[in-house]
Amino acid sequence: MSAHRVVALVLPPQSTFELACAAEVFGTRRPGLPARYAFGVCAEHPGAVPTLASYDMMVGQGLAALETAGTVVIPGWHLREQPASPAVIDAVRRAHRRGARIVAICSGAFLLAEAGLLAHRRATTHWRIAAELAARFPDVQVEPDTLYIDLGDVATSAGTAAGIDLCLHLARTDHGAAHAAQIARHMVMPPHREGGQLQYAAPALAGHPPESLAAVLDWAVERLHEPLTVDDLAAQARISPRTLARRFAGQLGVAPGRWLLQQRIMAARTFLEETDLPVETIATRVGLSSATNLRRRFHAMVHTTPAAYRRSFGRPGPGTSL
Repeated sequence: MSAHRVVALVLPPQSTFELACAAEVFGTRRPGLPARYAFGVCAEHPGAVPTLASYDMMVGQGLAALETAGTVVIPGWHLREQPASPAVIDAVRRAHRRGARIVAICSGAFLLAEAGLLAHRRATTHWRIAAELAARFPDVQVEPDTLYIDLGDVATSAGTAAGIDLCLHLARTDHGAAHAAQIARHMVMPPHREGGQLQYAAPALAGHPPESLAAVLDWAVERLHEPLTVDDLAAQARISPRTLARRFAGQLGVAPGRWLLQQRIMAARTFLEETDLPVETIATRVGLSSATNLRRRFHAMVHTTPAAYRRSFGRPGPGTSL
């Protein structure tokens, strides 16, 4: 299998962290992990490119590098109040027309909007500049409380660290949950963060820090095979279901029942990738009771069937009856 070529288009002054989000997921070689991607960096004007960190980076490739990219990453655009270079806009449009996936991290969404790739489509960006994106491009359906949005041909993320969330999501889409989880494990971070970005937009009220849900989340993940309910989670946390729902909304941006289903589907994906267990057994092990229920829930969340998912990402071998 040939490596999927990912090219990041840097725009001065370049955010080093946002570029690093893509480089860490797509460009870093790690022991024991197959090299699924070939990563490169280009600029409109090759040479020294200034960064927000007060040093220059040397970029050897020009816009022609986008002509062979399977994925183009725009890791932020910090001069978004200025019109983008016609050459940059044309290069991004041409890459999109020939089928490349165009990915914007944080303020990179402004460049995609200027190129017309977000017209009448959903998009997100950093919560601090979401209103500006909506005002400047009223035909874009801006979702300020979303960590990332993947439309297939175009994807956008919220600010800074949400770029890692999006890149891991793309790796998970391309090569399965187990591969993305291995990358995340090497990066010492969760393969999938819950909730939206507005939980980070304002600090908690002074003197009233929210009680952490970490213990009850760990407890639940270890018991996915059991028929856990929201009432069970609340009892384990020693709070009422209503209080539990408020804490989930405040800390994770998602309802307790939805979170529990997400964990079960993630566990099912891992079983489908790494074992030959039949779907009936997997359904029992992840607490979804029946193959029919697993298939229905899986399709609603992953947009494919367990059988198709296993064909794409499962290990080869006998006994793959679904």
